[in-house]
Amino acid sequence: MEDDILTIEEVAKYLRVSERTVYDWAQKGEIPSGKLGTAWRFKKSEIEKWVNERLSSGSRSTSPNLTIQIKNILSPDRIIYINQSSKRDALTELSANLSTAPQVKFAQELESEIIKREELMSTAIGRGIAIPHVRLSSVTDLVMSVGICKNPIVDFQTIDDVPVRLLIMIAAAYNQHSYYLQTLSFLSSKLKKTELRDALINSTSSQEAYNLLIEE
Repeated sequence: MEDDILTIEEVAKYLRVSERTVYDWAQKGEIPSGKLGTAWRFKKSEIEKWVNERLSSGSRSTSPNLTIQIKNILSPDRIIYINQSSKRDALTELSANLSTAPQVKFAQELESEIIKREELMSTAIGRGIAIPHVRLSSVTDLVMSVGICKNPIVDFQTIDDVPVRLLIMIAAAYNQHSYYLQTLSFLSSKLKKTELRDALINSTSSQEAYNLLIEE
């Protein structure tokens, strides 16, 4: 029985958390998991070991802080102004832009995984911001694109009912777990500043928006 293969639903029931939480842990590499086709699967023995380690340590292991430099993961040509009015169309347009980065090898895979991730759980974080993100083995290094939405996108499931105006799309290599999480946290914190969000939305060129984002 110890090598039983579990589904997301079974792991969620076992750990007494939501299925979305288990999916997010798997996507971030925080829980032992693997994919069979497009479905996440888990070995029961590995999950039990993972739980025991966490309970005995009393805290999650930490990684050394990494310095996030936006200029290292973004360039002006990967900031675009989006005129779409639907979430799916906006994500498709921005993923096509992100796919022009040399770090992204397969444009169709990126688009497909971004859409899949969004269908499972909204990446809107409030304040008119969404940060769609994936880790893929075909991506060679973390990279991002920014979409400034000229039309408010209302079909994101936002936590504060504010339509999305800023899309920050991130793709990372599968082994960049710490860097990936710290980049998400850094951007979420940086974009809490109302002045920065308003300046980005009102910007008139990619270079202007880029300069705003790389300011310390």
